[in-house]
Amino acid sequence: MEKSANTPTTKSGDRIAKVLARAGVASRREAERMIEAGRVSVNGKVIDSPALNVTEKDKIEVDGKPLAEPEHARMWLYYKPLGLVTTESDEKGRETVFDALPEELGRVLSVGRLDINSEGLLLLTNDGGIKRKLELPSTGWLRRYRVRVNGRPDETTLEPLRKGISVDGETFQPMIVSLDRQQGANAWLTVSIREGKNREIRRAMAAIGLTVNRLLRVSYGPFRLGELKPGEVEEVKQRVLRDQLGLAQDEGKPSKPMPVRKRKELATKGKAAGFKGAAKSGAFGAKSAKKPRKTTSARPPHKRNKS
Repeated sequence: MEKSANTPTTKSGDRIAKVLARAGVASRREAERMIEAGRVSVNGKVIDSPALNVTEKDKIEVDGKPLAEPEHARMWLYYKPLGLVTTESDEKGRETVFDALPEELGRVLSVGRLDINSEGLLLLTNDGGIKRKLELPSTGWLRRYRVRVNGRPDETTLEPLRKGISVDGETFQPMIVSLDRQQGANAWLTVSIREGKNREIRRAMAAIGLTVNRLLRVSYGPFRLGELKPGEVEEVKQRVLRDQLGLAQDEGKPSKPMPVRKRKELATKGKAAGFKGAAKSGAFGAKSAKKPRKTTSARPPHKRNKS
């Protein structure tokens, strides 16, 4: 293919990186890197700058393959189990959340991350614009966690976290922390943060002499883990997306609904002992008032008896 540098254009349409993000290829920033690497072509010409607007009439290819038609913006709630890394590929060969997801989910992006030793709510979307919007610091949505620490903290111990603490030269914003109960040598805390920096809670706890031995995210903004079990996926209703994210009713193009079927059950390492009953009883967070439609079931389908 012929390669040509592109200059900013006033052509109507949307920027190429935004179009790629809307199609679920990658986040907008990653799409820009793909363009600069020469992996994207428009109308048969490889482009090397994201300063280009395209319309539906333009033929776009990524790595030599035509760009798929955009779907409606969609989002799923996913209970990330322990032992999975939140990345598309891992240099150490560890299993990723994307390896474990059902194929019919299609290509999705994660909103933020949970480290390999953390579990709970991970948001997934097919729309790079949604991903970027939810990850922006300006969004400031509260992320709430249930945290078990080794030690006997009291209110004085936790006060530095509430004021904001610096660890290794990095400053963390004030956290909302409550001491829920002492359970033997461990204590259960509820911790809420707005930034979600790399291993923020673990590092902050270590700075005040506490070791985190279990960490579960129970909510991200208005979206809650509810009664999901490790490995389960639940789609968020379009109406909820519009209400919470301000999406236009006709944004994107309609897509075929995902068939209701049993999802992959993840390895037993994803089913941490003690969480199953606690999650069922609501110990890790209240159920959402408006529960999204499930696309995953932990039970096999059965026939309903008619009376």
